[in-house]
Amino acid sequence: MKVGVIMGGISSEREISLLSGEGMVKALKDSDKYEAIPIIIDSKEDVFSKTQDIDFALLALHGKFGEDGTIQAVLQTLGIPYSGCDTLSSALCMDKDLTKTILKAHGIRTAPWLMVSSLEDIDYKAIEDMGYPVVIKPNSGGSSVATFIIKEASEVLDAVREGLKWDKEIMIEKYIKGDEITCPVLDGEIFPTLAIKPKADFFDYTAKYTDGATDEFIIELQEALQKEVDFMTLECYKALKCSVYARVDFIISEGVPYLLEINTLPGMTKNSLFPKSAAGRGISFKELLELIIEKSLIVRG
Repeated sequence: MKVGVIMGGISSEREISLLSGEGMVKALKDSDKYEAIPIIIDSKEDVFSKTQDIDFALLALHGKFGEDGTIQAVLQTLGIPYSGCDTLSSALCMDKDLTKTILKAHGIRTAPWLMVSSLEDIDYKAIEDMGYPVVIKPNSGGSSVATFIIKEASEVLDAVREGLKWDKEIMIEKYIKGDEITCPVLDGEIFPTLAIKPKADFFDYTAKYTDGATDEFIIELQEALQKEVDFMTLECYKALKCSVYARVDFIISEGVPYLLEINTLPGMTKNSLFPKSAAGRGISFKELLELIIEKSLIVRG
């Protein structure tokens, strides 16, 4: 079976996508099940011209036209089965505001937030009531691009202005200080929880993609907390109608878990979290990718 590994794209996370795609192609090089074909997308039109001879699309895209459901809809129209979540779920999870709104309605704990779409929308009184520090970030961004921890009102304007260069909506969210963890899910099964310990104060773009900048390791939480995290993870996965695989991120503050976000196409570089979690189950990177392909073919079959 010819598997097109689709990478690159048009989002701010293009370079990370290329790394993910290259890692996937390399990992599948020795597969006796699938022939991995690298497909670099430089424009939306490339999807039509570069996918004609593949049997399956293994998505290594991140950000817009990758995780937002758009390319999933295109591939579905072309009759090409693809990896991961479908159009609806991808779109919901890409929009942080919608994600938090839906999950809050399902009783999932998440930090207070408000939205702005212009500098004039900034409500300093509402931010003051929410309490500093706050996190200011693009609503549909990823990899912590244009994400800032803001400690006082004088810093808000510049952070929102920078965020608006990347997205038309900006989320201002109460900063919850704590320990970050991530919970990968494959076909409704929770994989080992990973602790994320950046050596800097913040798990930013550099910490995520630079060797040695962050310690990431499998952790077993205290029993009651682990049960709550596992429950919240599956509730998030189900409420947002995820399929095949996703990664659910939390912050643990004084023993209380708060949802951060859900990644429907989590990174697949050598530094990425999902492969590290899978390794805790004795599943190699190649085996993980083969499982993702197999589970996706069942869902899309």
